[in-house]
Amino acid sequence: MDASQQPSSQFLTFEESAKVDAALLSSHEKFLTRLTISSLKLLKHIAAENGVNIEDLTPQQVLTWFEKDGKIRREQGIDAAYLKW
Repeated sequence: MDASQQPSSQFLTFEESAKVDAALLSSHEKFLTRLTISSLKLLKHIAAENGVNIEDLTPQQVLTWFEKDGKIRREQGIDAAYLKW
């Protein structure tokens, strides 16, 4: 597995999480912020795999990517998939 597939690259780093914790936001807003940052990282990965800019990603490309990653998880196991959950 290369560094771009490490679980830490999918989700917030400790530093990013600490910045969210320090922000003057409600618990709900902090959750949404963490979710949005993690989603941005995943969308960047999907865009790179599709060879497009993130703003050019289509909903169909995102759906197709999730189907592909799910199929890899089912057929080859969780370690072979990009998402580890």
